[in-house]
Amino acid sequence: MLPYLSEFLGTALLILIGENVIANVNLRKSGHHGAGILQIAICWGFAVALPCIVFNNSGAHFNPAITVAFAVEGTFPWAMVPGYIVAQLCGGFVGAFIVYLLFKKHLEDEPNTDTKLTVFATKASIPNWPLNCLSEIVGTFILVFVIKGMGQLVGIPAGLDKLIVGGVIATIVMCMGGVTCACLNPARDWGPRLVYTLMPMGKKGDKEWKYGIIVAGLAPFVGAFAAIALNAVIPW
Repeated sequence: MLPYLSEFLGTALLILIGENVIANVNLRKSGHHGAGILQIAICWGFAVALPCIVFNNSGAHFNPAITVAFAVEGTFPWAMVPGYIVAQLCGGFVGAFIVYLLFKKHLEDEPNTDTKLTVFATKASIPNWPLNCLSEIVGTFILVFVIKGMGQLVGIPAGLDKLIVGGVIATIVMCMGGVTCACLNPARDWGPRLVYTLMPMGKKGDKEWKYGIIVAGLAPFVGAFAAIALNAVIPW
């Protein structure tokens, strides 16, 4: 039971920190409005690193694509996959719901419906599904390949590997986030997109669930599988 709880709490903390910074930077009445991508990228890095440190007893997946990829690889039991994914998706919803409560008045005041959507969910800057999917595939590939590659290193001080993963996230957000917001994780999109869909916050635009399911949801699995496959054939 404890690993499932850790995945739930870790994903909730990840989303709470990560989406709070987006709300802080993008909503027009926030005191941090306009701070820019550097603040978002650094905060997202710590949004991943801190739960990884605190809830490491579950393996710190916090991402259905990573969970399934590790199961395909044979390093994670398939029997635990459904429970992990449910915990991750529920954690994403709860984290995003807290963000909604914290910024409810800001969201009601915000006239730009795209800005409201991107507080919770990811969105392509230029809609082009093949290229949008490729961006998510490449970003997730980099993330998972680095995670697996670090497993070959000996003597990394405790916790440093988690900070490195946070640094990788920040790097991906800064170099690829302008295309699709660098989702890399279905739990980062689906639960929060449901919060955007369900909660009242003034005028809302298209929820873009088709994009969320395919680009933000399925493409990261492809990137994670590709990273696992390449890692398996490299003679480390």
